[in-house]
Amino acid sequence: MKRIAPVLLGIITLLYVSCSDKDELALTPNPDIQIDSLVSFTVNNAFSNLTFNNPLDLQSVTGDSTRIFVAEKGGVIKIFNHEATTEEATTFLDISARTATASELGLLGFAFHPDYTTNGFLYVTYTPSEELAVVSRFKISDTDANMVDESSELVLLEISQPATNHNGGQLAFGPDGYLYIASGDGGGSGDPDGNAQNLGTLLGKILRIDVNTTEEGLNYGIPTDNPFVEEENARGEIYAYGLRNPWRFSFDNQTNTIWAGDVGQGEKEEIDLIVKGGNYGWNILEGTSCFLEDDCNTTDLIAPIYEYNRSDNDKSVTGGYVYRGDALPELQGFYIYGDFVSGRIWALDQSGNNNLLLETGLAISSFGTDANSELYICAFDGKIYELSTVVEAQS
Repeated sequence: MKRIAPVLLGIITLLYVSCSDKDELALTPNPDIQIDSLVSFTVNNAFSNLTFNNPLDLQSVTGDSTRIFVAEKGGVIKIFNHEATTEEATTFLDISARTATASELGLLGFAFHPDYTTNGFLYVTYTPSEELAVVSRFKISDTDANMVDESSELVLLEISQPATNHNGGQLAFGPDGYLYIASGDGGGSGDPDGNAQNLGTLLGKILRIDVNTTEEGLNYGIPTDNPFVEEENARGEIYAYGLRNPWRFSFDNQTNTIWAGDVGQGEKEEIDLIVKGGNYGWNILEGTSCFLEDDCNTTDLIAPIYEYNRSDNDKSVTGGYVYRGDALPELQGFYIYGDFVSGRIWALDQSGNNNLLLETGLAISSFGTDANSELYICAFDGKIYELSTVVEAQS
């Protein structure tokens, strides 16, 4: 695995370029860091002519390098040509009339079926009310490949929501062809109902379902090798549990490892490597710290690969992706993630070595990749950003 240049081990200070639209952020390294060469990172507005309303997810269709799709919290997915100079994003799906958006509610994530080019199936998770989250299947229009047939909705899964926060909301197809679903603990301070540790509820979990089959009473199938299918009083859909609010998980497309960012309660933010049947500790633990002081039995709990303390700025992890693109060889094999509140972006390897890349000042809501595995950043200023390097010659 290629290491990041030494400058990344230091603190990087953010400066704004004096350009009219402030689309580019420049960086100056800490002058106390003594290095032989200077390689630092910046974020650029990848599509400077486009603006989105609270973008929450960015996806692409496997094998299609010509289009990008962005979900807006209010219930709309936009589509546009994958060109830096593109000037128009059109509506791919609009379910705003059936989407509740208060607090952390909204259209939270979407994924294309692995056989999308032949079956036209799109999967979306959103909140139709303050008490419910659903995972639904839609189908592309028979007459327009750039528009979804909004009447084609088939609700696959319903998850009751006790509160309006901690809804998770990432969808992703694994290399096994199954659909993986992130679900938060249902909200409320400290998981008051103990949902994350309760195998009888879908809350606080990573779920795995088979969208290509159905079972009696269900619009999907449950994989027979899911870890709790034979356990009494447990939901068979559960793949892993003990999560508070897994805000973005992803598969490394080379190793098939599942990486997840789990938002903390008040002290710790964590990055987890998700395995089948794994218990990640919430609400017994917050990160590696005891949360339930009277019952802190850590037997069989899986510690995060990395955690960081909450501060005045770092307060809400946004999970990202292991970088497998070609544009940034310095980041090859590193897990790139950020913080929604501070706007910091880090690079983490599978040994737990963490490096601060830059401080953006952006409200980073999500990361996404295109068909070539290049990385993008969704921010609540309405822009989509990309990372790039700044190399300065030695004096």
